[in-house]
Amino acid sequence: MFAHAPLPAVELEYFVVDVFTRTALAGNPLAVVVDSVGLTTERMQAIAREFNLSETSFLQRRPAELEQAEGVRVRIFTTQEELPFAGHPTLGTASVLRLIAPQLAQENCVRLALRVGTIPVRFEGDSLLGEMTQRDPEFGAVLDRAEVARLTGLAQDDLDAARPPQVVSTGTAFAIVPLRSAAALARLQVNQQEATPWLRERGARWFYVLGPTGLQQPAWRARMQFYGGEDPATGSAAGCAISYLVQHGAAAPGQEVALQQGLEMGRPSDIRLRADVVSARVTDVRVAGSTVLVAKGHLFLP
Repeated sequence: MFAHAPLPAVELEYFVVDVFTRTALAGNPLAVVVDSVGLTTERMQAIAREFNLSETSFLQRRPAELEQAEGVRVRIFTTQEELPFAGHPTLGTASVLRLIAPQLAQENCVRLALRVGTIPVRFEGDSLLGEMTQRDPEFGAVLDRAEVARLTGLAQDDLDAARPPQVVSTGTAFAIVPLRSAAALARLQVNQQEATPWLRERGARWFYVLGPTGLQQPAWRARMQFYGGEDPATGSAAGCAISYLVQHGAAAPGQEVALQQGLEMGRPSDIRLRADVVSARVTDVRVAGSTVLVAKGHLFLP
């Protein structure tokens, strides 16, 4: 006979959604823990490791008047660390809130209070097609092409000769690496052991490598390898990417750009991007995509 397990001291509801897709089991999966008030940072990090997804988000509900004024507080964790901002957790968490707390969607907009500030997510009608407005970009160091090629396992000729790799941040800093063609993405192999300290010294966290597809409309593909693995869709990096493309003349201000990611992993993700220019500065950075609910359940914790 097996001994009865002790009753859990804490029971937490969670949802799992696929973000940047209209089809379940595609896009980037996200776990959203509904009410994490009272959990320590260490416990949230342990829960994120338990889910073992790119990111897990934690809602910390507050009085209604405070949420209306500042947004719903959200903390975002990878399996290794807390992030001040991440794109697919922002979109996915707002979508979960739209499902479980529709009163928060004022004029179809859900506002999240993240560590980088309040981020609005606007939805199209009654759907879970959402568009987040990210912070205005900060453009950092221009990077050496030869060294970037070496660290990403690419040839220097694969990189766009007219536009240099550059660090960009709309909340989380990425090294944006434009290629001449999306075909070279198949050969991407980031040397994480060397790349991580090299990027940190230059103010970035990870490489975000993208190339044009050659289609008539503005369309790109991207990959982002990190922690020894790969991300199916990276909304924060996509915001940096459209900021870079507009800044360097590869996309027109206000023009919608289609970006695909995750194809190499069998989890295709569709991201829609646009950004404007006001007084010679890139602004109004928008990242859009759909979310699909795939699971819900409860965590039983001692």
